[in-house]
Amino acid sequence: MHALREAVRSGRLAPGTRLPPYRTLARDLGIARNTVATAYAELVEEGWLSARQGSGTQVAPRGTPPRTAPSHRPRRAERPRVLHDLMPSSPDASSFPRSAWAASARRALATVPNDAFGVGDPRGRPELREALAEYLGRARGVRTEPDRIVVCSGFAHALSLLSGVLRGPLAVESYGLSFHRGLAERAGPRTVPLTVDAHGARVDELPASGAAAVLLTPAHQFPTGGPLHPERRAAVVAWARSHGGLLVEDDYDGEFRYDRQPVGAVQGLDPDRVAYLGSTSKSLSPALRLGWMVLPGPLTEEVLAAKGPREMWSGVVDQLTLADFLACGAYDRHLRRMRQHYRRRRDLVVRTLAERAPHIRVSGIAAGLHAVLELPPGTEESALRAARRAGLALDGLHAYRHPDSAMAPRDGLVISYGTPPDHGFAAALDTLCDVLPKAP
Repeated sequence: MHALREAVRSGRLAPGTRLPPYRTLARDLGIARNTVATAYAELVEEGWLSARQGSGTQVAPRGTPPRTAPSHRPRRAERPRVLHDLMPSSPDASSFPRSAWAASARRALATVPNDAFGVGDPRGRPELREALAEYLGRARGVRTEPDRIVVCSGFAHALSLLSGVLRGPLAVESYGLSFHRGLAERAGPRTVPLTVDAHGARVDELPASGAAAVLLTPAHQFPTGGPLHPERRAAVVAWARSHGGLLVEDDYDGEFRYDRQPVGAVQGLDPDRVAYLGSTSKSLSPALRLGWMVLPGPLTEEVLAAKGPREMWSGVVDQLTLADFLACGAYDRHLRRMRQHYRRRRDLVVRTLAERAPHIRVSGIAAGLHAVLELPPGTEESALRAARRAGLALDGLHAYRHPDSAMAPRDGLVISYGTPPDHGFAAALDTLCDVLPKAP
């Protein structure tokens, strides 16, 4: 109906033009005859078409529309078309475990007490905090009790709450999400960058930084890849103890490690000096808006005071469903399946680039859902322009660099092998290889 109206309005279908019989149009479009018949009838009622017995349906006569002065409003810039999404943001949405999640929701709703549907506790549902304490201790080496866990609506929410109670600057990795830096700075603390190298953040720079806390991605540095070196893990805990500081541990994809067992959380080294943050954004879906903080005891009440006297962020049904999903083992089964799925995709990325672009080094692939393609100096911007022209969405390394960092800028592309659907993954890699700088 919309297309026919536009065709008549623009003059592409002139008054008196006969339209095909609705049976013929339905067959051509592959839709039901009643759908076309209903559309014709509605457009006749609106005056766009006319229909008479024996004459079929045709464009109705109309007066000449008055001429209007041309609009001088600036045209909106058109969004670039996206044919292939390699942005490092989401897991494979088609792999969400719908049936298992629905089964957990049914069980949770059948057994939950009535008071669960009253005013929510800002700590989160006790069922979820108990399930998280068991799972995090078993799978990530986190040492905690349910009363030191605060449920939130994702990592960004957790970081905003924590930043609001920090007293002093927050040290961050020189390469990281500008979105996270902005959240922290809006909540109060200034961010100061730490150099990042092949062994992770240079935590030896912390004493001179004047920071009261440090935000790190120890299991898999984002976006450059690689875990924090064991000596640096011990060193950052030693700094927190000696300076009264706090390590904020972002464990955004700690479960996805492919070449050896997952690296345990730094929180296990000193639960009183580490705030551990996690979410379902990479393991299940960012649409769930579920995350958690495992906090040092004295910090728990401050964060709860900042959050407010009642739960206004995370829905109780999703919390209860995740609690059952963890308790019944469905979460572990899903993660095992997805590790195999993402490893196959990672291996295809490496194999394809080795065949078609052997001069491009791929790094950061021992874990996670993304890889870094290291480019020759000065070629990142031209590669991004070529990608936009080809309808390929991806990120460059420059977008992640802290503006105050003393590190020399690196050229590279950050690509996700988690986001594209299976049927489009090979075509996305073909397009990627076409836009990469050629070998010198």
